[in-house]
Amino acid sequence: MIDVVIGDISIDTLGILVLVAFVAGLIDSIAGGGGMITIPSLWLAGIPPHIALGTNKLQSCFGSFSAALHFYKKGFLNLKNNLAFVISVFIFASLGALLVRAFDAEFLSKCIPFLLIIFAFYFLFSPKVSNQESKPRSNRFLLGIVFGIIGFYDGFFGPGTGSFFMLAGILLGGFNITSSLAHAKLYNFISNFASLLIFALGGQVLWILGITMGVGQFLGANIGSRLAIRYGVKIIKPLVVIVSLVMCVKLLFFT
Repeated sequence: MIDVVIGDISIDTLGILVLVAFVAGLIDSIAGGGGMITIPSLWLAGIPPHIALGTNKLQSCFGSFSAALHFYKKGFLNLKNNLAFVISVFIFASLGALLVRAFDAEFLSKCIPFLLIIFAFYFLFSPKVSNQESKPRSNRFLLGIVFGIIGFYDGFFGPGTGSFFMLAGILLGGFNITSSLAHAKLYNFISNFASLLIFALGGQVLWILGITMGVGQFLGANIGSRLAIRYGVKIIKPLVVIVSLVMCVKLLFFT
């Protein structure tokens, strides 16, 4: 089946999808929302919806891994301190991906846009969204549960996951904006990977297409993470607001 679908995609279309993945990786590594670009593109290329979702998780893994790796190399991530959070996100994301077939995600598409509006305005007007860290407002257990719930949401539905990880890191973890973005990319990679495993077990991944797009994702995310570190709140804050509002409009009017 994979060979047939790949065979129906022309070289020009494949090149466009790789370019789309590059742009999505760049934007996603700074503000999240890359899936809102890649998933519709896969649908337009003629990929069935459920296979498009699985393939998107594969190519997204490349982007989130690339960004997380760059943040780690620059000292924004301590893997030992994040182990419990990573385990929580992995378990919850796996459960979300398993349950996605049993429940209708339509209700989420109706309420998430309003959460994104609140999130965008919080980022726009709150003085807490800065390059300065603040005092954590929760213990690590509660923070791990919150990150896990967001991971469950990513496995079950997805849009805005990176934004929600960032907001939790800022509000509850006391992270500054660049650190919250770095942690969001790590947890996003884990939730993507967990979801990918579930989709792969169901045979709903086009590996060749996903890996090819993944190259574009990897390169775009690497550039995006460099820009995020270099410019910090000056580039992250406005782009997060814009992406959140665009996702909100798309979910309200184009789904």
